[in-house]
Amino acid sequence: MLGPPGSGKTMLARRLGTILPLLALEEAIEITAVWSVAGLLSAGHGLVRERPFRAPHHTTSGAGLIGGGSVPHPGEASLAHLGVLFLDELPEFSQRVLESLRQPLEDGSVVVSRAAGSAAFPARFQLVGAANYCRRGCASPEACVCTPGERQRYLSRLSRPLLDRIDLHLEVRAVPYAELSAGGGESSAVIRSRVEVARHRQSDRLAGSGARVNARMSGRQVRRFCAPPLEATLLLQRAVSHLGLSARGHDRILKVARTIADLGGCERITAEHVSEAVQYRGLDRCL
Repeated sequence: MLGPPGSGKTMLARRLGTILPLLALEEAIEITAVWSVAGLLSAGHGLVRERPFRAPHHTTSGAGLIGGGSVPHPGEASLAHLGVLFLDELPEFSQRVLESLRQPLEDGSVVVSRAAGSAAFPARFQLVGAANYCRRGCASPEACVCTPGERQRYLSRLSRPLLDRIDLHLEVRAVPYAELSAGGGESSAVIRSRVEVARHRQSDRLAGSGARVNARMSGRQVRRFCAPPLEATLLLQRAVSHLGLSARGHDRILKVARTIADLGGCERITAEHVSEAVQYRGLDRCL
C-alpha cells in the first residue's frame, strides 16, 4: 500500500486478519507448534486460536525476520505463519533483509542453517507492506516537494524480483472529511463471509492437487483454470509488454483475476477481471 501518513494503511493491515477465514484445527496446531518452538507460549497455554499478526520494526535484522541464532529458531516470517506479516515503512528495511523474503514467499517455508545444524520452519503468510510516496512523507505526489529522482530512488529500494511476488500494489489516498464523518461501511463479519465462500470455490476447484487457494496454483493449473477469453488475452499481452512483467508477474495477474471472479461468483474469467487485476500492479508503472 502506497500513500501518505495517516491515510489508514496500518489500520487496513491490522484489519486483514478479521476478514480471513477462521482457523481450522490443523492450522491452529501448526501455528501453536511454531510458537512453542520459539518459546512464546506460557505453560499450560492451549492452541493458538487466532491468526497471528506480526509487525517487526524496519531496523530488524535478517535473523530476526527469517530466523537464526546459534541454535536455529523461527523468525518473524515463521511466527506469522498462516497469518499476516506487516512491514510498515517498507523501503526503510535493509534491502538484504527484504530480499530474504523471496524464498518464503515462493516456497512457504524457510531453512535456517548454522554450525549447530539446520532447521526448516513453515512460513506461509500474507505479506502486507506499506510505504509513503517519498522519504519525507508528503501528502500526495502532486504536493510532494521531493524531486522525481528522489521519489524514484526511495521506491527503487523495492526490487522487481520482490515486487513480482507481491500480488496487489494499491494507492491509499488520504480520506476526505466527508467520508470520515459518514461512519463505517461493511463489517468484517460480512466481508469474511464472502471470503469464505470464495475460498470454498477455490478448494473445490483445486481438490486433490495439493493447492487449496488460487495463490498456490502451479503453472499448469493456471493454464487450466485461469484461461482468459480473447479480449482479456489481448489486454494482458499489452500489459506485459508495457509494464515489462516477468512470467511470474503474468501468472500472478491471472491468479488475482481468478480470485476476483471467485469473489463475484463467476465461473469464468472475463476481460473486466483481468483489467482490474492489471490495475493492481501500480508500482510496476512507477519503477
